[in-house]
Amino acid sequence: MPSTTTYRADHVGSFLRPKELLDLRHAGADPEQLREVEDREILRVLGKQKELGFELFTDGEFRRGGFMTDLTDAVEGFDTHEGIARTWSASGAAQGTAPSAVRGIVTEKLRQTRRLTAHELPFLQQHSPGPIKMTLPSATQFPAISYKKEISERAYPNHSAFLADVVEIVKGETKALAEDGVAYIQIDAPRYSYYLDPKWRDFLRAEFGEPDALLDEAIAADNACFRAARKPGVTLAIHLCRGNNRSQWYASGGYDAIAEKLFNQLEVDRFLLEYDDERSGTFEPLRFVPKGKTVVLGLVSSKKPERENSDELVRRIEAASKYVPLDNLALSPQCGFASMAEGNLLSEDDQWAKLKVVVDTSRRVWGSAA
Repeated sequence: MPSTTTYRADHVGSFLRPKELLDLRHAGADPEQLREVEDREILRVLGKQKELGFELFTDGEFRRGGFMTDLTDAVEGFDTHEGIARTWSASGAAQGTAPSAVRGIVTEKLRQTRRLTAHELPFLQQHSPGPIKMTLPSATQFPAISYKKEISERAYPNHSAFLADVVEIVKGETKALAEDGVAYIQIDAPRYSYYLDPKWRDFLRAEFGEPDALLDEAIAADNACFRAARKPGVTLAIHLCRGNNRSQWYASGGYDAIAEKLFNQLEVDRFLLEYDDERSGTFEPLRFVPKGKTVVLGLVSSKKPERENSDELVRRIEAASKYVPLDNLALSPQCGFASMAEGNLLSEDDQWAKLKVVVDTSRRVWGSAA
């Protein structure tokens, strides 16, 4: 079994949902019928991951409506009829911008009704051919998208009070997952991208306060969740991206502005970093990654169907190794293929081809996908 910090070939977690599964969920199918199809399709993608050569397995997030609905489905207090407008940008097939309202504004004190992954973990533990990765949304995700002052202040006086309650929920789940023997726990934290992009720093300043202080608060929140899960044999990872919804994104900018603080203060084993296009900046900020931690280079795009060339991936890995030793690097797509259930604008064949090049390139560079 691989050590807790290798896994040279990695992926963020979500896969494109089969049409049958999407149709059933949209139609409000009977839960038993939905579960039967979920089970069948999860077994299929577990087999596919094994066939491709991965040594780490997820269920593709097939039981979720999106990367963070494991929390919103297990917690009362969100009004899903309310939303905050967002503008997403894209290029290629999804070129242009489109407004998107994130549904789920906090209107009442949060009340957890069940464990976040209670509907996912037992089946995965029973059927996975190897170590399991479980993904959770960062607690920092929710104040940014679910706190609407004129509505939410009736439940929480400010975003910090709201964040504190979300931290307790996520912390409880990370602790439970570690106790359940889950090998790899990943927190998905796209809101750190707000600190990279000037327009989003302005948004933070207008809505919540000074960005540098908010960054300290965010790091402390995620660290509380990681500390609860810290035990021998458990890999702790954080995934950072700049938005991933129907091949669209909402932020740009390199890691330069936050690299020294973020890489040195986050208490993780692995950083999964988006590096699939020019919006991600250079590898230079990786010089701040502490010795012994692993950087998973998200060089393969989950947003577009064009296939990456292994030779070019090798060149980029070599370029990154000027800042982080090759032995502390790994490879993955930059984000999931379906952070939201509808998925990105590429085919399932494209998805598997991209994951195959991740495994093949990892074997080429490190001699193993593990």
